[in-house]
Amino acid sequence: MIPISSVLESREKHFLETKELLESQRFTLGGNWEYDGGSFDRSLDEEHKVWLRIPFGVVVGHIDIEDKDTDATIKLGTPYVLKHLYREGNDPEASVRVVGALFDQFQSPSDPDAKVESQWVEQAKQVMNEVEQLFPE
Repeated sequence: MIPISSVLESREKHFLETKELLESQRFTLGGNWEYDGGSFDRSLDEEHKVWLRIPFGVVVGHIDIEDKDTDATIKLGTPYVLKHLYREGNDPEASVRVVGALFDQFQSPSDPDAKVESQWVEQAKQVMNEVEQLFPE
């Protein structure tokens, strides 16, 4: 995980407005969001192994994706780049289980915090520069 310095750090913004602006730059609301925080994620590579993540916490209200009128205000955190390496092919620890297959359909990364090459850090900085232009002070 490599932190990326940004003028957006600690800025408070309306959640839905921020989500809309970031979606225009190919970010998605990360699957790990909660009512009180989460992250916006953008894949930097075609294999979806290298990610630019902008974390946030809710400072007013709460997030409800179903509610189009949510009044939540979020505070953006320090963006960072991370890389997940996955096993190629079959998982050697997998076993055939009918019930388990309903729940364990995705393998976890073999290295969730792999080394991030400098090209991805530079690309993340470039993307953050473009994103920052969308958020006037």
